[in-house]
Formats: sequence, structure tokens, C-alpha cells
Amino acid sequence: MPAQQRGMWSPQDIRGALKLYAVTDNAWLGQRTLVECVGEALAGGATFVQLRDKRAGAEELRAEAAELLALCRPTGVPFVVNDDVECALTVGADGVHVGQDDMACERARALLGPDAIVGVSTQTVEQARAAEAAGADYLGVGGVAGTATKPEAGVLTPEEFRAIAAAVDIPIVAIGGVNAKTMPLLTDLDVDGAAVVSAIFAADDIEAATRELSRIIGETL
Repeated sequence: MPAQQRGMWSPQDIRGALKLYAVTDNAWLGQRTLVECVGEALAGGATFVQLRDKRAGAEELRAEAAELLALCRPTGVPFVVNDDVECALTVGADGVHVGQDDMACERARALLGPDAIVGVSTQTVEQARAAEAAGADYLGVGGVAGTATKPEAGVLTPEEFRAIAAAVDIPIVAIGGVNAKTMPLLTDLDVDGAAVVSAIFAADDIEAATRELSRIIGETL
């Protein structure tokens, strides 16, 4: 099935935007605000932003999402919300990213409509094919290395990454343990980009850290 236009985002736009995908984590903010940190990441070259805040209540999450959408939209960077389809609908986010234990991709697509971007976390060929058939626009595949952000997530072999990439036509972003040291591993994984959490948001200088990651991913892929 050919990839579809998603509102303002063409399939080529989505594939290109996955290059350096920033996933927020409020645990690393310290005295900084989420808006400040995401603004620095965008200034450093982040090409996609996902709001992931498992601790926020519904109202707080909507407020965060509205602020980040207002930050991302003028830069031309896609903005999605992790898991919460209702939040994405309420604020007009570009879409959602769902996991295997979250709202099913097919249900998210039905609620958000054809213009939304829907990403799905997968770890197997079977999950990848099912997500593509259900209307996913991209896959988050990993982990690349062990990570404190999601310690329960397994690490895939290069062969597993390549098998998933060969099984689908939609783009893939590698996630899980991706940082400046591990990013060169992506060279042989047949992925379109890297999703980064702590390597951006735990940095003292987020803009500089993101710029360095952008440089490395540009040399890697």
C-alpha cells in the first residue's frame, strides 16, 4: 500500500523528519522548563519532537502539548504526543506515537483521521507488518543498546533491525540507548533516523548536545 499524505506532511517529509527525533523526559529538566529545553533542542537541530510525560495528569499534559505545538509549528518540525490520542486531538498535535500496550494503531488512526501522523513502537517483524497494515506512518524500533529510560526494553541485534526494515515500506527510527557513542551503530541497521531521550534532555547544554548529535547522525546515515 503506497504511503499517504498526512495533512501538511508528505511521506518524504515524515521520513526526513525522523533523522533526529527528540523524545522529552521531564526527569532531566531540573530547574529548567520543558519549553526551554525543547526550544534548545530545536535550535540544535532536532527534526521531530515527541511529548512523553507519563507522570502528568490530563490537564497538565494538554498544557504541555499546547506549548510544545506552538514551539514546533513555526519551525516546520512535526510534533506528536506519546500514547494520549485525546490530548493530541484536543491541542491539534500532528499525531501520536503508540506502543504495543497502548491504544491500537488502527484505533488511533480511526480517531485522529487520515491527516494525522501515527508512529508505533515495534520489536518484531510481525509487529512491524501489523502496524503498517493498521495505518502506521513510521516505526520506532529498538533498543539499540541498554537504556535507563526503559530498562524493560530489550536490545535488538543488527539482523533483527534489518529484517524489520526489509519487511515494511514505511520508515524506521531507532530508539533505546541512542547517544553520541552508540549512534555510529546505526550505520548498518537500515534505519532512517535516531530517537534520543537523555542524550538530549539530560545534557547541561541541550542545544550544543543536540547539534553534536545532529552532526554525528549526518555522518552516520
